[in-house]
Amino acid sequence: MSSSAVTARRLAAASLAAAAVVGAVALPASAADHARPDRPKVEISQVQYDAPGRDTRTNRSLNKEWVELTNTTRRAVNLDGWTLSDADGHTYTFDHYRLAGRATVRIHTGEGRDTRTDLYQDRSRHIWDNRSDAATLRNHHDRIIDKESWGTRHHGGHH
Repeated sequence: MSSSAVTARRLAAASLAAAAVVGAVALPASAADHARPDRPKVEISQVQYDAPGRDTRTNRSLNKEWVELTNTTRRAVNLDGWTLSDADGHTYTFDHYRLAGRATVRIHTGEGRDTRTDLYQDRSRHIWDNRSDAATLRNHHDRIIDKESWGTRHHGGHH
């Protein structure tokens, strides 16, 4: 075999090896460049934890305490089985509710008639602590989707 044939084979082998290394290194970067499908993004957009006026424990007062969730995507998100809870573990579970794309729903503490824009926990006591607390939204797999907290430290007390 001539020396030029050996050199050509070595050059071809070296080129293939270099291409394999470049391909292996470039693969994760190119995979990261591909846009993921638009994942549902629901967030706690606002919390009214201190009902305006005196806390009279009337249904009207209870319903002035609420948490708003906003779907920031264009697609509706099925919230069936999702939960909204406070730091003490008071939990509201969404039942057969779809949040439309770019829509907001307000979850009130007291009793009321559920609509597309307002849901009611049907509680007889305030649950969001005025001094400090945290609202945690979890999906049906119990993964935290969003959390909003206020105050310095939760002491476990209620209104």
